[in-house]
Amino acid sequence: MMTDPPGLVRIDPWLAPFAGTIHERMRRVQNALAALEPTGGLTGNVSTGHNHFGFTAGQSHGETGVWYREWAPGAKSLRLIGDFNRWNRDTHPLALTDGGVWELFAPGETLSHGARVKVHVVGADGSRRDRIPAYARRVVAESGTHDFSAQVWLPETVGQGYDFQNAAPVRPEREGLRVYEAHVGMAQESGAVGTYDAFRETVLPRIAALGYNALQLMAVQEHPYYASFGYHVSSFFAASSRFGTPEDLKRLIDAAHGSSIAVLLDLVHSHAVKNINEGLGGFDGTESQYFHSGSRGEHPAWDSLLFDYGKPEVRRFLLSNVRFWLDEFRFDGFRFDGVTSMLYHDHGLERPFSSYADYFPPHTEEDAVLYLSLANQLAHELRPDCVTVAEDVSGMAGIARPVEEGGIGFDYRLAMGIPDYWIKLVKEKRDEDWSMSEIYQTLVNRRWSEKHLSYVESHDQALVGDKTLAFRLMDSAMYDAMSKGSESLVIDRGIALLKLIRLVTFAIGGDGYLNFMGNEFGHPEWVDFPREGNGESYQYARRQWSLADNPDLRYAELLAFDAALQGLDKRFHLLSDGLVEQLAANEEGKVLIFRRGALVFAANFHPSQSFTDYRVPVPDRADYALILSTDDAAFGGHDRVQNDARYPVHAESFGGREQSVSLYLPSRTALVLAPV
Repeated sequence: MMTDPPGLVRIDPWLAPFAGTIHERMRRVQNALAALEPTGGLTGNVSTGHNHFGFTAGQSHGETGVWYREWAPGAKSLRLIGDFNRWNRDTHPLALTDGGVWELFAPGETLSHGARVKVHVVGADGSRRDRIPAYARRVVAESGTHDFSAQVWLPETVGQGYDFQNAAPVRPEREGLRVYEAHVGMAQESGAVGTYDAFRETVLPRIAALGYNALQLMAVQEHPYYASFGYHVSSFFAASSRFGTPEDLKRLIDAAHGSSIAVLLDLVHSHAVKNINEGLGGFDGTESQYFHSGSRGEHPAWDSLLFDYGKPEVRRFLLSNVRFWLDEFRFDGFRFDGVTSMLYHDHGLERPFSSYADYFPPHTEEDAVLYLSLANQLAHELRPDCVTVAEDVSGMAGIARPVEEGGIGFDYRLAMGIPDYWIKLVKEKRDEDWSMSEIYQTLVNRRWSEKHLSYVESHDQALVGDKTLAFRLMDSAMYDAMSKGSESLVIDRGIALLKLIRLVTFAIGGDGYLNFMGNEFGHPEWVDFPREGNGESYQYARRQWSLADNPDLRYAELLAFDAALQGLDKRFHLLSDGLVEQLAANEEGKVLIFRRGALVFAANFHPSQSFTDYRVPVPDRADYALILSTDDAAFGGHDRVQNDARYPVHAESFGGREQSVSLYLPSRTALVLAPV
């Protein structure tokens, strides 16, 4: 019996009233792990389903061939169909074994690598359907149609397996996590679906040159509807074939490792596509094989199905999926999508999360808490350097604390309130009315015992119906006034504010930083995938790299500024430094002064007022040197501050400090100072 306060409570005493529930969560994890001990623990059978189910090379009675296994406890019969038997539903029945598992052994070359297959299921409800095998590793659409089939994917049996050349990168000590979020399909400039190979050849070098040390790939798990942005997954073990083969994806990950870039998978375990023909719903003729039955099994906002995390077989499926992507593709971690939806019975919809009680029963889905705790523990047991990120807007206490403390075990949570704040500020308030103290408090308002990944905008902020922050600030002027030869107050304001917003967010918004593909150079407009509603257009499902590559346009200046941001962390280990402090806030002058670690940031948000001899309190009795100015001409500024400026320290008390420096601080400019 647990009597001592959980570690989570010792860190945050406000959790004391909920110590019993936290203990119960810890007990459930311990009981689940104890139950797994006879079958190898967390790294045993419960996480190796992908090596048993689906199509695996093996033997039977001394004969070599391929095993096919499927868990379908409610089904009346399963029959394998495909190219190999001319799609005959009578010739290859599976045999029912223990635990609702069906299996078939196909000797010799009966099931060859690349063969198209499905499984015909006679369900508990009498339904007869041709289905995609649940553990299929490759799913392809018939040419010119939306009819999907699985392929037997065993390249190693024909000598075509991929051999990784590069070890996973080791992030230098104290260097922060700097994530480049990307979608392979929309990563090319042409109006078509991009490929893993094209991304490796044309986009990966850009990411490396900017200085990001992690790549987060979206929409990798197979999904039938391209416009879902990859979030309505149908085949959880299949890398989307619209971008290439699994080996192409492995080659991309290997190349990223060769460039010292870790690769994270945007993992969707929060829900699944409803589609019967492609997905898992009603697979064995029941509602409740993988998902909750009735209304509890359907997401009211996403039109998708919800997993029953309380079922051991479902946990096995999902835990095996975690391991599969780590082992088979050598991903370095995950961004778990939709964590808020998983954690709460109401999926967090329209709820303000105004008290600690919101994070505990009766509001919470405790089976999901258990599953996520096990998933994080598994990932870190397999790869101690694995990185897991929670997309959680609720702010649940302990989500990014170790499981043994009563937490859920993520390494980071996304600081999802920050982009919402910037959009609201830009939309609703004049520049003259921005509050410096409010900006600072918003950026530092987080659980300091948990690591956060800050960002100004991700893919969410640019979906159709919205637009990128650059476009929100500059709008139609971006179409005809982004030339370096043009004069536009709208463009000048937009570029200056975009740099200020990104700098202060990067500097103090979290312990890591994320940027969505193309936003580093101020990509205009929005993101919209080809669909019936837009005439199947690719106009907004691409990235216009030529804008950043054109030396006559100002996009290149924003690109240079983003590289300088990444360099701040590489040089000064900014993101991993826990020392953040406000030094001064001048509301009338719109100046915010703060420190992160040894660096001092002086940001003047005023639209027009520049300050000469502006006194800045500094923490160290040393001269300070300018290491970055947002007004640098290379970043699209006006070069009003000397690049190699050095500011002598004065023994003049100011802002609660015994010493200060005096500097010229132009309007809409931020200066970053380092002690000499």
